Order: sequence, then structure tokens, then C-alpha cells
Amino acid sequence: MRADFPVVLDACVLAEAAVSDLFLRLSEEPRLLLPRWTEAIWDEALRTWVERCGWSVELAESRVRAATGFFPEAMIEGFEHLIPHCLNHPKDRHVLAAAIHSKTEIIVTFNAKDFKPAALEPWGINAVHPAEYLRVLFDHDQAAVANALNSMASKAVRTVPELLGRLAWYVRPFSEYVAKEFAMELPNISPRDWRRLGL
Repeated sequence: MRADFPVVLDACVLAEAAVSDLFLRLSEEPRLLLPRWTEAIWDEALRTWVERCGWSVELAESRVRAATGFFPEAMIEGFEHLIPHCLNHPKDRHVLAAAIHSKTEIIVTFNAKDFKPAALEPWGINAVHPAEYLRVLFDHDQAAVANALNSMASKAVRTVPELLGRLAWYVRPFSEYVAKEFAMELPNISPRDWRRLGL
């Protein structure tokens, strides 16, 4: 079931590889959301990959090019004049400004503390944790989300429960919800085990 719900994906979401992959797969036709981002958001994600995750600059840049090239309509521009009017955390004011400018009502972020309701409500915008929004998408179209999970698991040569175990590091409520709905046992996979499995 196609749905055109625009959401701004914060850098912290795009930088987490498995969670980002799932959101981007759900943005493909027939899509469940319309991703929105800015060059500044991608620059922050790229810095995270290179400086914290140890990725090469070439690998990080290729991932950015792949996503922005596949979703050219997702790029938000011309929002900078709104930054001084945003009252959320200074380092994330550009994200709120982009949402305001693009008339996007949802920001998906792990950093809810940087988007206090008092700063968002005047603009009619909400900040939502990725686990919460993925659950909304799952309730909207279980088959589409299941297909995306199966595709990710297949590419990694792993089972869907193993993939849900990996996603649970960051979106455990979503992983637990899906596992329960599909009567799966959710494995407790540590980062060390994940690396050993080759994922």
C-alpha cells in the first residue's frame, strides 16, 4: 500500500547503517514514506562514518552519492534563513529549519532531547524516534516492511530474526513488535557476535 508521508531523516538515523537501509528501502516504490534531508544532514552523517566508525572517506562518500542520487527529490534547499527563528538545540536548528521550509511535519531522530516539543509545536512539527515511526509503517503495511526486512536479510545471507536482532541495538521496540507479530524468537546478538557472523 503506497503512502506519501514526507519525513526528515536526521543525520543520526542516516548514519546508523541498518536502520538507514531499512528506511531507504521503505522509500522505494511502492513507498511508505518520502525521505527528506539536506546537504548539512548528509555531511554530519559522513563525518560520523569517517570519524567514529572508521570508514574510508571514499566509502562514506559513495554511500551519500548512492542515496542522494536515487532520491534526488529528497534534497531540501533554501531553508537557511529560518535557522535564526528555530529554538531547539543549536546544533540541530538546521534540521528543524529544513522541516519548516519543506512543510514536513515529522522529523525522525534518535535525539529527541534536541527537539523539545515547545520548540516544535509553533511550527506544527513532531520529532519521532525511529523505532516508533518504523512501527507506524509496519502497522500501515506489514507486507511492505516484511519484504524490506527479507530483502535486507537475504543480501546479508542471514535470517530475518538475526536481522531484527541487529536492528534491536537501536530500534528494539520495533524489532520486538515485529518478532511478536510474526511469532519469531528475537535473538540477542551482540556487536561482537554480529561481526563474527560477518554482518
